[in-house]
Parts: sequence; C-alpha cells; structure tokens
Amino acid sequence: MSGPASARFSDGRLHLQHGPIDLVIEAWGMRTEVEAAYAQAERRFQNILPSLVEELPALRMPIREPYPLLRGVVARRMVVAVWRHRATFVTPMAAVAGAVADEMLAALVAGRVLDKALVNDGGDIAFHLPPGATLSVAIAHHPRRPALDAGVTLDWRDAARGLATSGWRGRSHSLGIADAVTVFARDAAQADAAATLIANAVNVEHPAIRRAPARALKEDSDLGERAVTVAVGVLPADAVCAALDAGLAAAAAMGAAGLVESAYLALQGEVRLLEPPQPRTIPALDCMTQAHQGRIR
Repeated sequence: MSGPASARFSDGRLHLQHGPIDLVIEAWGMRTEVEAAYAQAERRFQNILPSLVEELPALRMPIREPYPLLRGVVARRMVVAVWRHRATFVTPMAAVAGAVADEMLAALVAGRVLDKALVNDGGDIAFHLPPGATLSVAIAHHPRRPALDAGVTLDWRDAARGLATSGWRGRSHSLGIADAVTVFARDAAQADAAATLIANAVNVEHPAIRRAPARALKEDSDLGERAVTVAVGVLPADAVCAALDAGLAAAAAMGAAGLVESAYLALQGEVRLLEPPQPRTIPALDCMTQAHQGRIR
C-alpha cells in the first residue's frame, strides 16, 4: 500500500487519500488561515490509517462490556460513538468514517480563525460552524445516480456538527433495505454509528429482497456471516411503509436518548423524518450539494 497522498482540486479544496480513506476538506476564511489549516490537516493525516490498522482486530469485534481500552485517538472516538448502542450488534467499525472526519476536523481548525470548515469522508461529514455561520446540505437517495432529493440549512446555533448517510447501496454492507438514511448528530462518529443502525432497522422480509452472508462478499467483514442486502426489487407500498416505520422507531429512540438530532429515511420514493428539537423544513431541492459524496456550500 502506498503512503498518504495530498492534492488540490482546481477550486482549492484539499484532497487526502490513503488506502480506503478518501477525504475532501474545505475551509473558508482568510487565505493565510486556510492554508495553515490545510497544512495542519496534512500533518495529522500521516498516521491516521497506520494507527487504525494497529488495532483493527479489536475494532472489528462487537462492542460489549467491559469498555474497550484502545490506544489510538480515532479508535477511541469510534468506541465512544458505538458504546451506547451496545445492546444490539454493532462494532466500532460502524463509526470509522465519521471518527476519521471528526479527528481530521479537530486538526484542521486547531488554533485557526476560520469562517467555517468541513471534512467529508465519503459522505460522512464533520463540520465547524462558528457564530454566524450556516451550511447548506443536500441529500441524495442513490449514491451511484446522484439526484438532489432534499436538503436543509444548518445554523451555527444547531447542536449538530456531523452527518452521515447509510443504506444498502453504500460503501458498507447493510442489514436493511434503506435507499438512504441521513443522520445529523453532535459529531460525525455518532452520526455514522446511528445511520448504520437506523438503516439496518429499515427492513422487512419479502421475496424481492436478496441477501448474502457478509463474509461471502468481503472475507474480513466485521459482520461475519450475517445476511446483508445485495438487491432490493420493487416492493409493495405496505412493505415500504412497514420498513420505514421500523427505521423511524429506531431513530426516535435514539433521538429520545440524545444520540441523534434529526434523521431522514428514504425507500423507493417514500420518506420519513425525525425532526430536530426545533423543527426545520426539509424541502425538495432544485440545486444543492449532495451529502453522499459531493461538496457542501
């Protein structure tokens, strides 16, 4: 495996890549501050993947008591994010992308004066919103056929500082059938874990759904022999509603526990919303940035 790579997009955004980690980083503010922030991010990135690899066996184990004592900062962020979900099956890997985004955002903004900033780890996004800042986010139901399906404007007074999207077509395997579950939480690691588990809960049994053991698709999967979704055909309306309602119940329980701020669940054209404490409208969009992979303004 080659080492960490750094590049710039034509619009000035920073691109960092190492193995499976692929980050798009953007900061707004005075040029000197932005450049100093990018340099900080590049330095921190050098050891992100090696430190995770050192503890990978433990990170692939289901979370359970006693509390896992891990060394790496990102690994510890992952454990914190999944610990309160330990009553169900989940491994710290459910929060890996969000935890990387959180750690890289912390490095990016440390000591810097920025108008706002974000770290996008394949659609799991950590963002920095100082007083007066806002961020417009769009949601896409299908990661390989991006469309601007919905969006929300985040305000610096909102509690959320991270978002993540999960679903059966995403980068990781899912036990459920959601096209997309986008979660907003207090950090990206929490959002990542919650999105994974809510997407797992968007589920029914139906002949149009095909599943396969996770390990048959990826030998080292942390899901082992659990059946993950590999295809979802057209479902009857009652099955779609039942699956979404199950996912919404899981999201509502997490909201009541303070683990998520809001959530957007989509399946075959139907949507469910878990509203934030101060309800916001999530309208259909004409043009905005996608939460799955794209740029956020």
